[in-house]
Amino acid sequence: MKFRLIPLLMSAIVLLAGCEPKDPEPSVPKEPGVPQNVVLHSVAETSLTFQWSVVEEASGYEWRLASTGQDTREGSVAKRNVTIDKLTPGTTYLFSVCAVNSAGKSAYSSELEAKTEGSVPTPPDPGSETSAVCVDAPVVIKLDSAPVLGSSGRIRVCRANGTEVDRIDLADMATVDVLEDGTMIPKGADADAGKIAIGNDYIFNTFMDALHSNQYRAVHYTPLQIKGNTLEIKLHNEALAFGQTYTVKLDDAVLGRAVEDVTFTTKSKPSGSTVTVNADGSADFCTVQGAISFVSGNVGKDDAATIEVAAGTYRELLFMRGKNNVTIKGGSREGTVIAYPNNDSYETGSGASLSSRPSVGSQIGKSGGRCLFLVETCDNVVLENLTIENTYSIPSHKGQAETIYFNADGKRLTVENCSLISWQDTFLCKGIVWVHNSLIAGHVDFIWGYPKACLFENCEIRSRAGGYIVQARINSASDKGFVFLNCKLTAESGVKDGSVYLARSGGDASCWDNVTYVNCTMSPAIAPAGWHTSRTPNPAVPTATSGWKEYGSVTPSGASASGARNALGRVLTAEEAAGYMSREAVLGW
Repeated sequence: MKFRLIPLLMSAIVLLAGCEPKDPEPSVPKEPGVPQNVVLHSVAETSLTFQWSVVEEASGYEWRLASTGQDTREGSVAKRNVTIDKLTPGTTYLFSVCAVNSAGKSAYSSELEAKTEGSVPTPPDPGSETSAVCVDAPVVIKLDSAPVLGSSGRIRVCRANGTEVDRIDLADMATVDVLEDGTMIPKGADADAGKIAIGNDYIFNTFMDALHSNQYRAVHYTPLQIKGNTLEIKLHNEALAFGQTYTVKLDDAVLGRAVEDVTFTTKSKPSGSTVTVNADGSADFCTVQGAISFVSGNVGKDDAATIEVAAGTYRELLFMRGKNNVTIKGGSREGTVIAYPNNDSYETGSGASLSSRPSVGSQIGKSGGRCLFLVETCDNVVLENLTIENTYSIPSHKGQAETIYFNADGKRLTVENCSLISWQDTFLCKGIVWVHNSLIAGHVDFIWGYPKACLFENCEIRSRAGGYIVQARINSASDKGFVFLNCKLTAESGVKDGSVYLARSGGDASCWDNVTYVNCTMSPAIAPAGWHTSRTPNPAVPTATSGWKEYGSVTPSGASASGARNALGRVLTAEEAAGYMSREAVLGW
């Protein structure tokens, strides 16, 4: 028994050893099979949905859709169906699909024919409204090589009957300098900061424009710009009418070669009190000024009007006069930008309008002013969700260059979620103004003017260099003037600590330096003394209602920021500050 068991045990051990598991052989993936049962699942005017049976070996699927006269579309999906949109109504398509995995992909399935619902759109007639351009669209002439502007010759725009409606004379190029980006500015203005470029002794020419909004603002502008192999021609404000056909004719001398005439038709006149702006030509207007001119002349003086400005950069100066209840609304604060260079050396003074359009060759009686946007005698103007930047910037002197001059005593302006950017004199106002949740940036007196009350609430006040934030010229000692409530006073990188003053006086005893900061956070760039002393403010000894004042000023860390102020400013008590703690208290609305 004993000797029989040993062989049996040995056999069992051998058998067990023979059953020891082995590593599995690696599996080699196979190419997937062709998808089967491809069907059209659902159909609409601009979309088709396809479905097919699952392919077991597939990790995904690739599809393609073709149609005569259209580009083939392709895509991929992980599941066994796909919806393809943005298709043309009433159009027949051919669909096919293949399966894919790490080993490769199958052949495509047989093409399945499918047709979208509806009827194929009729191609637009070249003269129809769908092919028409905005009344203020630039004329773009494409050439086979980069054009070079001559020094003579004319660009003429004529109606279908041959009547000339606009003209640009290349001889007037002698009056401008061209910046690196192609912008044209009055000749010699950069070299001579005191030059009166557009003033009483200046002759109006075709390289200037007259912006229309009940009256006219004479400005410099850029009528011609070369971009690659194209010449872009910006016609004068309101040169064209709605729903008309025009031909643009270039003398050979303009580009030193013959150029074919360009004929186009303008869009019909918009209806309603809301108009749209998009530089790509898809809206009612291509320029903001085009829309302003339209609502000024076609919407009742006191009727509400809205100008909706799409994202983009609009390089233009602006003017609005005598139109109440206008809202100019951008697509977003960062995305909608109105930008152009202007300055006291280009157009002297704060600006005023003319009662009639100046004719070419006539003297200009008044300057259109150095601001980007001149607003005169308008009530309840709202600027919302946009940036206005006066891009004038020369390192040697950053002179007076407002983004906006709100010249409207007793009228209201609201600036909501905007950025106003320049260097000196960024924001100039009269009237009753509320600036909310916005950025104001500059470096010398970049907030100034003659308001009855101007409230900056929850704003960023950004200094771009050492200087002075406010210069107030308030007409009455009892007016609130400039008030900053819950604002952050910041500085750009490189601005020295202690180099920015809260205000400086204009030194005029006939007006009051009423400036108040309440619950504001002040960066280290703010001078500990607070108020500049080179000119004595009025009053020299501030009261609870007049002069330079502050309450609750803190550093970014939360410490008091008003301990070292000079005697020209007053730190208010909580009771005295109550009259500055809300919009209603400051503005009355």
